[in-house]
Order: sequence, then C-alpha cells, then structure tokens
Amino acid sequence: MVAVESTMLPLGTKAPEFSLPDSAGVEVSLDALASGRDALVVAFICNHCPYVKLIADRFAELGNQWQQNGVGVVAINSNDADAHPDDSPAAMAGEVKLRGYEFPYLFDESQQVARAYKAACTPDFYVFGADLRLVYRGRFDTARPSSGEAVTGADLAAAVEAAVAGRDQGVQQPSMGCNIKWRPGNTPEWFS
Repeated sequence: MVAVESTMLPLGTKAPEFSLPDSAGVEVSLDALASGRDALVVAFICNHCPYVKLIADRFAELGNQWQQNGVGVVAINSNDADAHPDDSPAAMAGEVKLRGYEFPYLFDESQQVARAYKAACTPDFYVFGADLRLVYRGRFDTARPSSGEAVTGADLAAAVEAAVAGRDQGVQQPSMGCNIKWRPGNTPEWFS
C-alpha cells in the first residue's frame, strides 16, 4: 500500500464530462447523473484499498441517502484491473452487492476520467453544486486505517449539505489513500 494525498483540482472547475460503464456494461454519463440534482458527489474508489474498505459501508449509507434526497452520487474505479484483478468489473459487481451501493459504480478502464479530475488516490472525493462547479475537494473524514477514529463521513457530509443549500464553502481538504494504480505509461505528469 502506497499512501498518497489527493491533488487539488481548483475550486470552481466545471465537472469534466464522462460516460463510463458500470460492472454490467451499462453506460452512465455525467449529464444523466447530474440532471435535476441539487449537487453531485463524485468519488474515486476501488475494491482492495484499506482506506476505501474502512469507509465503504458508511459511504454506501450516506451516498444512498443523498441520492434519495436530490443529490447525484457516483463512484468511479480507475485502477489498472489487469495488474489488480481485485478491481475488475466482475469484482466491482461483488462490491456493489456487498456494500449495498444504490448509486452507480463505474469503471474507468482508460483512466482518462481520473486524469481529467486529477484524481490521485482512493478514496478521493469531489462535490459539485447544481451548476456543476466544484465546491469541495477532499476527504471523507479524518479516520484512517489503524487510527482508531470513528468513521463518520462528517467532512464530506458537511460539504454536501453546504452545496445543497447553495453555500459556497470553498473548502479543500486533501484526502489520503492508496495511489491510483496507473497503467504502464499512463501515469499523469502531475502525479508524484
């Protein structure tokens, strides 16, 4: 496990477009996720990372609630599944069932979406307002593997609440997690 901090896509950035398949091959687009929503949460996660495993159940709970209350939620896996078969689409289907994700969990095989979002680690969170401008970039909460802290999702929940209320909080709190597993020759120039 290599722990890295997230890079910081500038606040106010328009959400980069995407259309990606879920584990069953059904394409889901940014437009479909955001249409008519008060805010949008984009999470870069994977199946095998201890940082993601720590928060996955609470993220499922919060994400499912937000989705039922007018907030779009999507999780994206950009890891190289050839080198890390635990992150393959078939394994993602098992993770959806295990965690009870009611929101889409998409596979970014080309890693172009992770590059567009400047995602660096898993988990890595973004909150966009109704206008699809970035209002929060950062962590789920302060809990980390072996920290003994309770997993609450407080930081991300506060950001979602502010976005829904139309309050521009302008917060960036780096997330920390496992580095995205880039395909050979695909590591972004900004990734250290």
